Amino acid sequence: MPITHLVTHSGGFHADELLSSVVLTHVFPEAELRRSRDRQWLVPSADKIIFDVGGAYDAKAQIFDHHQRPGPLRSDGQPFSSFGLIWAHYGRTYLAAMEVPAHDIEDIHTAFDTKFALPIDLLDNGAIEPSVAGSLSVLSLPALLGSLQPVFDDTSPTAADDAFFTALPIARSFIEAFIRNLAAKARARSIVLEAIAKAGASPILELPMGMPYRSALEQAKADHLLFVVNPRGDDWTLNGIKLSDDTFEQRADLPAAWAGLTDEALEEASGIKGAKFCHNARFIAVANSRDAIMEMAQRAVNAIR
Repeated sequence: MPITHLVTHSGGFHADELLSSVVLTHVFPEAELRRSRDRQWLVPSADKIIFDVGGAYDAKAQIFDHHQRPGPLRSDGQPFSSFGLIWAHYGRTYLAAMEVPAHDIEDIHTAFDTKFALPIDLLDNGAIEPSVAGSLSVLSLPALLGSLQPVFDDTSPTAADDAFFTALPIARSFIEAFIRNLAAKARARSIVLEAIAKAGASPILELPMGMPYRSALEQAKADHLLFVVNPRGDDWTLNGIKLSDDTFEQRADLPAAWAGLTDEALEEASGIKGAKFCHNARFIAVANSRDAIMEMAQRAVNAIR
C-alpha cells in the first residue's frame, strides 16, 4: 500500500522532526505532510508514517517516536531522536533518490549518521548541552532552525504551521548540501589516492583540481605529504595540510618571509618569478604557472628541513 500521509506533531517544532520531514517528503513525494496531535492521525496504518509523536517506536507499524520511556537507543547506547530513527530506516532510500551511486550509499549513510544525524539526536535528547559549541551555540543548526519559529506574540492560528513549512526548504538545503559534499568526497577519493601513488616519497601532492583530500590521505596513511598544489582558474595554488578538520594547525606552514606578500614583493622574498600571493596565516599561496608553484612548494619544503 502506498504511503499517503506523513504525520508529525503540531505546535512548536525542533530540528529532529523538521529534518525527518525533509527525508520523508523526498522519499514519498506524493504523500501529504500533516502536523497534528489528533488521535485519529496517530493511529498507525499501512498508508501512514508517524514520527516524533505517538509514544512508540515500532518500525513495522511505521511509527518513530523517541519521547517514551525507555526511548530507543543506538547499538552503543546513545539515544535516538526521531531524525536518527528516520535516517536509520529511510536514509538509504533517500540517498538512492538523491542519485548517490549505489556503491557509495552505505559509506555515505554511515558518514551522514555520524556527522549530522547523531549530533541532532544527542542535542534533542539532552545528551549534550548546547554550550559544548561555546559562543557558536546560537549558530548551530538546531538553534538556527529553531529561530525560524514564530515569535511569542504572533497570535495567528496558523503561525506554527506557517513557520514550519517556511523552515522546511531551508532545512532541506542543509541536508542536500551535506550529502552533496559527502558524495563529492567519495568521488574525489580515487583521484587523490592515484595522485598519492604518483607522488611516491615526495612531500608535495599534485592534484588536477581543487578537491577534498583529507580522507584519502588518512586512508593511504600518507603522513609524509606536507603540501598540496593544484590549478585554480588561470593560476595555481599551494596549500598546507591541516592536522585535522578541527584545527587550523598544519603539518607545515609556508615560509614566514612570504606571509602577507603579493606580486613583486613576494617574487623578491621568494626568489620565484610568477609568485602572486601568500596569505598572512601561511596556509595558501598562489602563482601564475605550474612551474612557479612547484618551485614555491619545493622551497617551502626546503625551508622546513
